[in-house]
Amino acid sequence: MSEHNGATERLLPEEFADLERFADWILATEPERYAKRLASTMEEMQDLYDVGMTRLEDVMVYLDARFPLNGMPDDAKRLMHLMQSVVMVSFPVEVWKQPRVLDSGAAWVEIIREPVV
Repeated sequence: MSEHNGATERLLPEEFADLERFADWILATEPERYAKRLASTMEEMQDLYDVGMTRLEDVMVYLDARFPLNGMPDDAKRLMHLMQSVVMVSFPVEVWKQPRVLDSGAAWVEIIREPVV
């Protein structure tokens, strides 16, 4: 939730209010998500992953059943971006056990163009 003119505004659809505590992971672009991953601890990523993976199927059903990709309301877009962050942390949590790709040196993700949603 966020504060706006003294009122509390929900960031995500009501059905997913339990995910609001991960609001700082709601990032619209892959480079932003990658930078957040690199700046996060394994504990933070593990927490996002554990909670996010339990809700991922519910989120996919919710989004697919209600909205076309180019016609999502803002709260649904934020939910989609949050789940993209869950995916972003999946390899570090499941495989590498660290935020960075093993033996990659100073690697980063550079995307020329992303899909517009």
